[in-house]
Amino acid sequence: MIDIKLIRENKDLVKENIKKKFQDEKIKLVDEVFDMDIKVRETQKEADDLKAEKNKKSALIGEAMRNKDTATADAIKAEIADMDKRIVELNETKDELDKKIKDIMMVIPNIIDASVPIGKDDSENVEVEKFGEPVVPDYEIPYHADIILGVNGMDKEAAGRTSGEGFYYLLGDIARLHEAMIAYARDYMIDHGFTYAIPPFMIHGNVVEGVMSFPEIEAMMYKI
Repeated sequence: MIDIKLIRENKDLVKENIKKKFQDEKIKLVDEVFDMDIKVRETQKEADDLKAEKNKKSALIGEAMRNKDTATADAIKAEIADMDKRIVELNETKDELDKKIKDIMMVIPNIIDASVPIGKDDSENVEVEKFGEPVVPDYEIPYHADIILGVNGMDKEAAGRTSGEGFYYLLGDIARLHEAMIAYARDYMIDHGFTYAIPPFMIHGNVVEGVMSFPEIEAMMYKI
């Protein structure tokens, strides 16, 4: 999730970034956040000013009581009560605006690095480097899953029932080969100075907030 300061200081850059991602329907959200952010700061300032004024008024109550001027003291107390009520209203308004801003900011895409070529899909990918020429054999190239099935190394049907299309159980020697490759990569990285870590298998939902816009996360996430 981008920093709200970026929209405050350069909302045109954020809009241009949205265009580069071909998500023009989100451009209007930048102006919405910009306007709400102004309202948030205005609301916060009014609340802070009222709190400062309330502190000054509170000091006057003690002075009036020492002078036995109960009428003035009661009038000031009434003013302070009105201030308290207004401060509560302002805080509620600010909380509502903050939530709306956060929800919208979750949808506005992150800024693309300047080095990234712009393209609507992978058909417009830019080739950066090439090694040799592709070799096409004179026989049909089998799909890797078919090769593994040929040696009884996976169960696609069982995985389809438990996890959906595109998943599979690895079996036997193929499963052992999978683990061996992971062990090789692990030891290679350890030998190059990295610390081996095993993360927890589940995380709180708010951990992934801000990484990408929520509708994209929602489409990609599996749930317990």
